[in-house]
This record gives sequence, C-alpha cells and structure tokens, in this order.
Amino acid sequence: MNKRWMEELLKFPEKYTVHQLYEAYPDEKIDVTAEQRLVEQYDQVIFQFPYYWFNIPSLLKKWFDQVMTHGWAYGSKSGYRMGGKKVALAISLGVEEAELSNAGKYKYPLNELTRPFELSFEYVKANYQPPFAFYGMDFHVSDSHTELGVRSYMKFLDEFNRSY
Repeated sequence: MNKRWMEELLKFPEKYTVHQLYEAYPDEKIDVTAEQRLVEQYDQVIFQFPYYWFNIPSLLKKWFDQVMTHGWAYGSKSGYRMGGKKVALAISLGVEEAELSNAGKYKYPLNELTRPFELSFEYVKANYQPPFAFYGMDFHVSDSHTELGVRSYMKFLDEFNRSY
C-alpha cells in the first residue's frame, strides 16, 4: 500500500515533497542536520508508514530519536523548530479496523496505540492531527482495495491541506 501511495504522490511534485528514508539512507546513517533543515522548510508534515508489530519501521524510529533532539525540537533554547507545524500520521495496516478496538482481537483502538506520537508532537509544540489509517491489507489483497486506499489517502491529504 505504501508503495502505491508513494507512486501517486510522485505524480504531483508541485503539491507534495516525498522523502523516503530507506532510499535516502540505505546504510541507515541519518544526516541529522539535513533532515532538520528539510522539516524546517514545511508547515505541514505527514509521516507515512506501514504499521507492523504494533509499531513503526525501525528507521523511522531512529529518525525520531536522532532528528527531534533537544536544542532543535524542544528545550528552552531550541526555538521549538517543529512548533506550530501541522503534523499527522498516514498508516497502512494489515489488520481489520474492528480488530483494533476495545472489544476486538487486539484490545486497543489505533488512537490509543498512536498516543506516543500525539504526546511527542505535543511536547515539541507541533499541531498534531488525527492519523489517516487504511486497514485490511492482509485480507483484501486486490487492485480495487489498493485503489480505494489511494483515493482515500489523496482525499485525506486534500482535506489536510485545505484545513491549514
């Protein structure tokens, strides 16, 4: 799903800047200064990723740990460089939405599972928005389901951009 989302976003370079961590850093050595400068250029940032093992990909976790540092993202002398930026997550999930609920197989809804992001972005004074989630990729492996995911994501991005 994420690959297809990327393909769609790349059709609109005038609207979207796509930055793929695994392409930029195949050795997983993040250029922290370059990443911080990139974030500083934008008022809106979407972190897009597949959700597996109830977590984010390891390189994205490393990015958060290394880029959102004291003195840049937070701290009395940081200037809170992410402060005021509108931020959201775009997540693809293999499970069905009903499985992520209090009564579901995994007991917790996605908004609870993503609470660490909400708290982290609030801590750096960013304007965290509810995530976009597309479910069922393990169960609905079809072109029609994938294209539904693309249309839904693009609609989310249009609304995200309009509401800024």
